[in-house]
Amino acid sequence: MGTVDGLRKLRWAESHMPVIAEIRKRFVKEQPFRGIRIGMALHVEAKTGVLAVLLKQGGATVSLSSCNPLSSDDEVIAALRETYAIDVHGRRGESREEYYNNLNSVLDTRPQLIIDDGGDLTRMLHKERSEEAANVIGGNEETTTGVNRLRAMEKSGILRFPMFDVNDAVMKHFFDNRYGTGQSALEGLMVSTNLLFAGKSAVVAGYGFCGKGIASRLRGMGALVTVTEVDPRKAVEAAMDGFYVSRIRDALKNADFVVTATGMKDVITYSDLLTAKPGLVLANAGHFDNEIQVAELESRSISREDVRRNVRRYTLENGNFVDLISDGRLVNLASGQGHPVEIMDMSFAIQALVAEYIIKNREKLDRKLYPVPEEIDLHVAGIKLSSLGIEIDRLTEKQYAYMNSWEEGT
Repeated sequence: MGTVDGLRKLRWAESHMPVIAEIRKRFVKEQPFRGIRIGMALHVEAKTGVLAVLLKQGGATVSLSSCNPLSSDDEVIAALRETYAIDVHGRRGESREEYYNNLNSVLDTRPQLIIDDGGDLTRMLHKERSEEAANVIGGNEETTTGVNRLRAMEKSGILRFPMFDVNDAVMKHFFDNRYGTGQSALEGLMVSTNLLFAGKSAVVAGYGFCGKGIASRLRGMGALVTVTEVDPRKAVEAAMDGFYVSRIRDALKNADFVVTATGMKDVITYSDLLTAKPGLVLANAGHFDNEIQVAELESRSISREDVRRNVRRYTLENGNFVDLISDGRLVNLASGQGHPVEIMDMSFAIQALVAEYIIKNREKLDRKLYPVPEEIDLHVAGIKLSSLGIEIDRLTEKQYAYMNSWEEGT
């Protein structure tokens, strides 16, 4: 039944992805990826499956692995392999060794274009598999974590092929990071705990677009929300948006829930938890599982017990206890279904169009990190509006001239 159920999930997602559907019409006709090998490291679930199928329909040979050990959907993997003959490496709950073996299997296909989530494929092409970097025409990165790694690589002068920052495209971070993460992180928390948010104290670590979405949705569910930040500008923004703002250790003393969304390690330390409210529920919405000191919890706690599916209770050295969701991994996928389908329709449309842009402009691109071209962002926005049946105004020639003039004041 795995393949059948996986096909149902793929078809359900596909039926709610009108932007991808519009792009598919042209890709099938024009075959922009004919003869191109594409290697992908993404969360292998239904929406990602639709993207992989789209690229194959556009002529590519596609190889896919997960970018997180707990985010794969085995039924979707079966359907991609057996129905669409897509080369997929991964399973839900894979070990760390299996995870890297699967990434290596993707790189064994010698991809010419990569689509990365978190930066592990890119890192491996610069470290363990550096001799194969010359094969790569370019690639995309869709996460804050991965883009931060790319910026560091570019600054150090070691980036060996052009990469595009899909994460910061307006149609990505406005909607994927804010509305997608906001809804899916809460879904993961609710599925895992079956607890009430209303009237509870919740802490959101980080007030980037992901943190904004989570904080907003928690408040919408009736939680009393505190934001923690290291950037004073974002802290001011959170305060002006009506949230409490404090240091993480102070906030945890009265918190019932905490969700990290920073892209930084050691945001919540073991020593922070020693002074936290007993029974604190810990969740992470950042890409890697290092925002909460899980290793310290494992080594220093006096006991641990799996109290629910995807919930482990740790009793600390002082007798306090905390409940950790999904081993501190990405809560919206490890415990939930990931971002809503309509959100990923826009994000994956950008991924597909940027991949096409790289192929068409390969001779012009340097070894640097590029923003998503504005015309791609606007094109995706236009298709989305059309699918919603919405029309908007356009500037007249006179208005456009006025906007671009420095002489006319009235």
